[in-house]
Amino acid sequence: MDQVTQDRIDEAVKANDVMLFMKGTPVFPQCGFSAATVQILSYFGVKFGSMNVLEDMEIRQGIKEYSDWPTIPQLYVKGEFVGGCDIVREMAESGELEELFRQNGIEVNAAA
Repeated sequence: MDQVTQDRIDEAVKANDVMLFMKGTPVFPQCGFSAATVQILSYFGVKFGSMNVLEDMEIRQGIKEYSDWPTIPQLYVKGEFVGGCDIVREMAESGELEELFRQNGIEVNAAA
């Protein structure tokens, strides 16, 4: 990955307390895993930034190298890589994801 791509990813991860690299946008996800991850974040009512990897092949490949994780979507909380859809889903079901948000001072407005 070139330095410009790494800097762009770094900037996005650091500028957003919760950052999702996904296929499509939160309003129009373009894969089921991205849609599921957006749905989970929406359930918790957290504000998050997103980047559509389908619009930029350097970002699409670069994010995999950045995290050393082969799949998209990828979720970051306070600059730390959390995981992909399956990990996010498991954490949401166990209560770990909400706890992670709260520990990092991220406002949660979970739909009851």
